[in-house]
Amino acid sequence: MNLFRLLGDVSHVIAIIILLMKIWKSRSCSGISGKSQLLFAIVFSTRYLDLIFTYISLYNSVMKILFIVTAYATVYLVFVKFKSTNESENDTFRIEFIIIPVFGLALLVNHDFTFVEILWTFSIYLESLAVLPQLFMISKTGEAESITSHYLFALGSYRALYILNWLYRYFIDGYSDYIAISAGIVQTLLYIDFFYLYVTKVLRGKQIRLPTSAPTGSSD
Repeated sequence: MNLFRLLGDVSHVIAIIILLMKIWKSRSCSGISGKSQLLFAIVFSTRYLDLIFTYISLYNSVMKILFIVTAYATVYLVFVKFKSTNESENDTFRIEFIIIPVFGLALLVNHDFTFVEILWTFSIYLESLAVLPQLFMISKTGEAESITSHYLFALGSYRALYILNWLYRYFIDGYSDYIAISAGIVQTLLYIDFFYLYVTKVLRGKQIRLPTSAPTGSSD
């Protein structure tokens, strides 16, 4: 494992901790897209099926279990425990517009046409777009709490660091995965505007505020 992957994993774990602490301490999931969290739960469920029959290392297994458990814990908090605080009126992105095309793409473009490999590919494609409902929710409400902004910055940093990990593996190990690299680039590009706002607003103690809009993904 290289430093970029380790830092990427650390950034991902930090994002999860920030999110769970935000929800638990405030006893509210206000400002959090439950649909994005549901997509992340699907991502980790379909990606880590190899836990059942493949052992790589203790670190690898622990991280996979952590991501699966925390993803479903977040879904539980949003849709069950703190359901009354769920802003469903703003969380209106049509996630079927992501899931169906992404699954179709996984059937067409994959490394091997097997059940596990197709689900792994599906999870890679899906993760690249899973943040869209959250970004849509922010654009619809026109603002994001500072703690939510910290969560998204850490989440976006995780994928940006993984791009450096893939570059390292390409130049040092001679390994490349065009599916993971392409999806990672797409996911990072989705965060660029947010990264700019984070640096220019949040790091200066200001809250992110945007003109409210209603993109085509809305079910309204």
